[in-house]
Amino acid sequence: MKLRKLLFGVILLGLVATGLAQEAAIAPNDALILENIPAIPASIATRADRYTQFRSASMWSWHPQRREILIGTRFGDTNQVHQVAMPGGARTQLTFFPDRIADASYHPHSADYFLFRKDLGGGEWYQIFRFDVASGDTTLLTDGKSRNTEYVWSNKGDRIAYASTRRNNADLDFFVMDPTKKDSDKMVAQNQGGGWQVHDWSPDDRTLLVMNGISINESYLWLVDTDTGQKTELTPKGSDKVSYVPIGFSRDGKGIYVGTDKDNEFLRLAYMDLATKSLKYLTSYKWDIEEGAQLSEDRRHMAFVLNENGMSTLHVFDLDSGKELRLPKLPAGVISNLRWHENNRDLAFSLNTSQSPSDVYSIDIQTAKLDRWTMSEIGGIQPQNLVEPKLITWKSFDGREISGWLYLPKDKPAAGKYPVEIVIHGGPEGQSRPTFLGRTNYLPNEMGVALIFPNVRGSTGSGKAFTQLDNGFLRENTYKDIGALLDWIGTQPDLDAKKVLVTGGSYGGHMTLAVATLYNDRIACSVDIVGISNLVTFLEHTEAYRRDLRRAEYGDERDPKMRAYLESIAPMNHVKAITKPMMVVAGVNDPRVPKSEADQMVKALEANGTPVWYLAAKDEGHGFAKKKNADFQFYTTVLFTLKYLLGN
Repeated sequence: MKLRKLLFGVILLGLVATGLAQEAAIAPNDALILENIPAIPASIATRADRYTQFRSASMWSWHPQRREILIGTRFGDTNQVHQVAMPGGARTQLTFFPDRIADASYHPHSADYFLFRKDLGGGEWYQIFRFDVASGDTTLLTDGKSRNTEYVWSNKGDRIAYASTRRNNADLDFFVMDPTKKDSDKMVAQNQGGGWQVHDWSPDDRTLLVMNGISINESYLWLVDTDTGQKTELTPKGSDKVSYVPIGFSRDGKGIYVGTDKDNEFLRLAYMDLATKSLKYLTSYKWDIEEGAQLSEDRRHMAFVLNENGMSTLHVFDLDSGKELRLPKLPAGVISNLRWHENNRDLAFSLNTSQSPSDVYSIDIQTAKLDRWTMSEIGGIQPQNLVEPKLITWKSFDGREISGWLYLPKDKPAAGKYPVEIVIHGGPEGQSRPTFLGRTNYLPNEMGVALIFPNVRGSTGSGKAFTQLDNGFLRENTYKDIGALLDWIGTQPDLDAKKVLVTGGSYGGHMTLAVATLYNDRIACSVDIVGISNLVTFLEHTEAYRRDLRRAEYGDERDPKMRAYLESIAPMNHVKAITKPMMVVAGVNDPRVPKSEADQMVKALEANGTPVWYLAAKDEGHGFAKKKNADFQFYTTVLFTLKYLLGN
């Protein structure tokens, strides 16, 4: 142990190339590719390991006949399907794959089998499988090559409908299948574009309610006849961009329920009469109705979640009386995965808080009784010892107020001020919310680093106008919001403006790279995770099925003026401005941000003489999902932070 402590101290002083350091190093697994990364001392894992020993649970499906559930959780390296027979009961693992499972759903009314989706190596080419409960056998139902979206069960439970890129790997067409008969799979309608999704079957199982998503602010609803494939447009394109989020058909099939921001800043619940196409608004909150609202099996109740300044509030609407039901008080956090039992009274959901990873709860809407089904572990750490965030605001360059979440360590800083890590969310149509930080809890708890999660312009949750403030030629303004945050940090007596690390994943990685070029002298270092280094090369190489969706946000690189603008702001084209150390992380199978975006940045930084650590994984896609890979990334990040942010 003394030798380990000695080696740890030596490495922190920068002598990481010695043979002694290698003796006590953490060995990367064969799937990882390392470039310029020094040996990671085993003592880092010894100290930080318990922050990796957490897991979460996601609600996936009710057993239709019994009060049992299917959840997604991890015992080994990845999330798999587990069964829980009662609130607080044991988790019984049912699937055992090296890659994570995306979702699972019991066969309605009988539960003799369930369906699930899975990809390979993080590539997101999801396939649909059937798991037969009696035998435990698994059957691949799709072609093994295309991307297949979430499936929707018919009311009778004899068919599923879903969208697939099977025809050309770019456009999402609609298919219908009897999961017990693989050869029953048939295309019912061809589409153009990668934004199509099935949402519901009509009560008579003859018509599908579908959506064509163009962007976060623009989507359209259609009906599709499952026999003829005929498509009927419900929401024609108008002069204003409108978002429609379909929920489902009414009980009599004469209307549909939707969430929409038509004539409003926020998504409201509405009822659309299918004969007249007229809308009747059911709610008038000054917050967004979140996607994922769910109708009960008998279509008499609707459960939905409000996003109130990043916090979730759960609501259940009685569609006959037009009144909301009384519900028990829930812990403050973020709610997702609403699922109704076929008994029409039990409503389950996932709840994530700053002091607890996602767990599964349910409410009996008749008695308002709350049950907790899972209690996920967090490595023996006491929840009350985890930092709770507080909402902060600052003024940007144009006077606009920007908000974010600050996690301030509980212990006073040894040097008088806390070093800071700015964590920028992806999307960009995303939102940082007060959820469980996982491994990142180690930074405020053990390293004394303050964390700030900003919601710059372009983020969701603050109205549709705010979400559009970074589109196209407005892209640079969102970079300036981080510049204003750096100004704000400089005014705070307990934050150290001379010790700032900037990081983010996906679009947050792009923001990290942009900040590293624009504010190089104001940061100590940066960590880019699956980030975009040039929006032009990104748009040219991201998978075809999602390219138009991204052009709606970033601009069309085929337009000469837009292309010139995107090239002018590309971090790749300003890489000489980056002199502060950077760590870059990428997945070889990433379909969203191809690894080439990381490769070109690392190559340019090396040519520039800038210290750069590069970590990639052969069996990962858009971020590391396998625990062994995510742990190594975490330990590497801890060493990088110690060396370049804390100067140890």
